[in-house]
Amino acid sequence: MKDVAAIVLAAGRSRRMGAFKPLLPFGNKTVIQSCIDNLQEAGVEEIVLVLGHKAEDVADHLKTSSVAFVTNPDPDSAMSKSIALGVAALSASAKAALITPADHPAVPANVIHTIIETWRAGAQLVQPEFESRGGHPVLIDLDYRDELTRLDQQEGLRGFFANHRQEVVRLPVDCGFIAQDMDTWDDYVRLQEAVFGHKPKEFAPTEDRNE
Repeated sequence: MKDVAAIVLAAGRSRRMGAFKPLLPFGNKTVIQSCIDNLQEAGVEEIVLVLGHKAEDVADHLKTSSVAFVTNPDPDSAMSKSIALGVAALSASAKAALITPADHPAVPANVIHTIIETWRAGAQLVQPEFESRGGHPVLIDLDYRDELTRLDQQEGLRGFFANHRQEVVRLPVDCGFIAQDMDTWDDYVRLQEAVFGHKPKEFAPTEDRNE
């Protein structure tokens, strides 16, 4: 599947979590490894990971994974900057891009595959939804490549999709994980319990994990 790439956004500091989200345990993997494995299981070969805070730690953790890295030098910048960096790093063969924050590790491969197939059927912009709530990953045809490199810093992808409402296919999926945020420690615990039936082990939130 060389015509569909993925951009995984993992540059932020995870301040609300109290721990660095990408490297938190998720089952017997980490959050970021789970995201990558789900994309690869869906057939996505080209994955660009946008790093920032703890970039070296994440790159070392994923050194055996076949992903490309690009670094956002300002982890506190708007997500639009990370998206622009990710888009610029995509190969010329990519015709569409899945874009997802790194904190959606429970979205299964079959959902990702369905999103891709919706694009293949003619949709240029695809957002999955569960019970009318939009989620991730979104898919954007790279006819919009230039626009993705200059997203409004305040509005970001939300504003982009609002401006192209007529072209957006809202794809109902039977998976609440597409819209389940993992911003706080309580969110993380709930997601672990929902997916694995138990709370995460060995870790507890602490401010110094972000340093």
